[in-house]
Amino acid sequence: MTAPAVTELSDRARDIFRAVVEGYLDTGQPVGSRTLADAGAFSLSPASIRNVMAELEALGLLSHPHTSAGRMPTDTGLRLFVDGMMRVAEPSLEERAAIEGRAVRSGPVEEALAATTAALSGLSACAGLVLVPRSELVLRQISFVPLSPGRALAVIVGDDGQVENRVVELAPGTSQAALVEAGNYMSATLAGLTLAEARIRLDRQLAADRAALDKAAATLVEQGIAVWSEDSDRRPVLIVRGQGRLIDAAAAEDLERIRDLLDDLEGKQEIAGLLDSARTAESTRIFIGAENKLFALSGSSVIARPFRGIDGRVVGVVGVIGPTRLNYARVVPMVDFTAATLSRLIG
Repeated sequence: MTAPAVTELSDRARDIFRAVVEGYLDTGQPVGSRTLADAGAFSLSPASIRNVMAELEALGLLSHPHTSAGRMPTDTGLRLFVDGMMRVAEPSLEERAAIEGRAVRSGPVEEALAATTAALSGLSACAGLVLVPRSELVLRQISFVPLSPGRALAVIVGDDGQVENRVVELAPGTSQAALVEAGNYMSATLAGLTLAEARIRLDRQLAADRAALDKAAATLVEQGIAVWSEDSDRRPVLIVRGQGRLIDAAAAEDLERIRDLLDDLEGKQEIAGLLDSARTAESTRIFIGAENKLFALSGSSVIARPFRGIDGRVVGVVGVIGPTRLNYARVVPMVDFTAATLSRLIG
């Protein structure tokens, strides 16, 4: 169902709709007509308010979950509210300081991104997400350490001091000398190159240099760079912090939805794909509930905004994920501020 424009609603309907949405986002519970009448914001009886609620329900903006319960906004209603009626609340000085205080680049940039995302998670009461910049590892040194007759540990050291390792299978009869020879060859030939550049150089040189390498060492060189390149292509680029914040008092009544949401977070590549779709956005993107098939079961929302490097290019996306009843008016500007902070950090 296509939602009506805000301007198509009467003043009375618009005010009651706003009150229902804000009440639901505040409590997580459906809002009844008597609750609104008793609040004194409307000079209307509960019956009159109920009639307006029924009209809003017919428009697809509200739903009526139980016979005796009040109304709550649908995903369509939330979209109308967020796009046309929401009054944002800028982060306080304390909230800004909490975010900026974690955006300190004293080590690998991923650590600062994770720390800042953790701060955003704590302030928003959601899980924090950041799509890590796709920085390429520059090689400094590569070595192979024997583990068993058929396996070795490939150790790679980057220019930034980062050390990673992977287990590789060895051809039968591979000697210790072949491991040393392969490591020395790769370190001398590939130092200062990215993995992509290293693979191109090896493709060009191995045929000519094969005679200079033991056959087992040559095979190990080809295998090692292939393992590293393939692993780099699949490397997770999504950092998630604060999943535990999704399980609050209100969630106790909706454990199945929370379980579905945590399952969604386990599938990092799908969430990363969703965030990646926000890279081209000029402002904050808000994905509400079943608008995205990924959250058809969990009924979750994602608020995301890209952040940029010193040259103005988008290098990542930061955001939060939580239930559709999250406080959009407060969280949206908080995500905006975090994105601006990360842009300064990366720049």
